[in-house]
Amino acid sequence: MLTILLLILSCVSCKPILLEPVGQKPAALQATRSVNGQILTSNNLPAAKIQFDPAFKYIGSQTFVLYDVANAEQHFFVDADADGRIKRLYWIQFEGYLPNNTHSYDYKVTKTANIGGLEFIADAAARNIKTPQGRPDSDGNRAREFLSSKGYRMASDEALWQRLVYMVDKEKRNELMIIYLEDLGPLGLTAADLSAGGKAAARWESISKELLERAQKGMTISQ
Repeated sequence: MLTILLLILSCVSCKPILLEPVGQKPAALQATRSVNGQILTSNNLPAAKIQFDPAFKYIGSQTFVLYDVANAEQHFFVDADADGRIKRLYWIQFEGYLPNNTHSYDYKVTKTANIGGLEFIADAAARNIKTPQGRPDSDGNRAREFLSSKGYRMASDEALWQRLVYMVDKEKRNELMIIYLEDLGPLGLTAADLSAGGKAAARWESISKELLERAQKGMTISQ
């Protein structure tokens, strides 16, 4: 059996400020972004091209309505061995609240990164991903199931995770989220080692800085 994949945060998108929806819930849209080779093209929300390093293979996309309040479109590029064990991956998610509600996104901002002229909120973590958490219909669990259906699994249960979020509109109702995930095994450390009080906690600052650099190095964004 495939070991349980990803994904770190059962819902990696923030979903605060949830008010009562109004009206009927529309169905999820079909994927509106396209991929040609290593380039993912989005014509709106936002209009951008994201090009990934050739080491990453595109394995497909899926769309769904998330928690009955937002449309989500996911795309995946993986760097894996012949047996489907993932060393690194990019998970790209375009998400926007449905017109039948007045919700907005609200992230705690501690660090930002400018990529291709877009200002991303940046946060990182080291996690043991053996046990999925949270709601089964979360975007994280849907991503895990999609990757598993394609025959992919993480090389180990220990992972480094970098999240990048760009707020598309000033109302903060649409976002572009890019998650870069790495197998932590090659460092010979566990997530517990890097947590507060762990034997390698003092290394987290440098490790997280290098993680963000690698996440940026593996892709380019143009508008």
